[in-house]
Amino acid sequence: MKFYIATDHAGIDLKDYTVELLKEKGHEVVDLGPFSKERVDYPDYAVKVSEAVLADGDAQGILICGSGIGMSMAANRHTGIRAALCHDAYTATVARGHNDANILCFGERIIGRGVCESILDAWIAGGFDGERHVGRVAKIEAINS
Repeated sequence: MKFYIATDHAGIDLKDYTVELLKEKGHEVVDLGPFSKERVDYPDYAVKVSEAVLADGDAQGILICGSGIGMSMAANRHTGIRAALCHDAYTATVARGHNDANILCFGERIIGRGVCESILDAWIAGGFDGERHVGRVAKIEAINS
């Protein structure tokens, strides 16, 4: 699986951990920054990942900030992006299965490394369940159209 990942200054440590973890698990990771803890604005990085995911339809995105809230809000402004703020494996599983989410968001100040790994494992193992969820996802997409 291919992932585009970015953060703001509040998520650097967990981003670096996530990049290495995904690579160890055999996934391709494109790190869109930033690469230091110097203050940056999270919407700028949400745009970078959202645009990359939209351009590369088979890829997934990961956005990290302090809470994950700002990143998910900014990413969801893009038609075609379904960014899900996940705090555990269950929310990651449901986001993929029911909502066909294509960007995973979480907060470094909310989750630790162990929870991060369980979220990633659930996200990777999951996929869109289709069927009864197709119409609902279509309605989500129609909201911004």
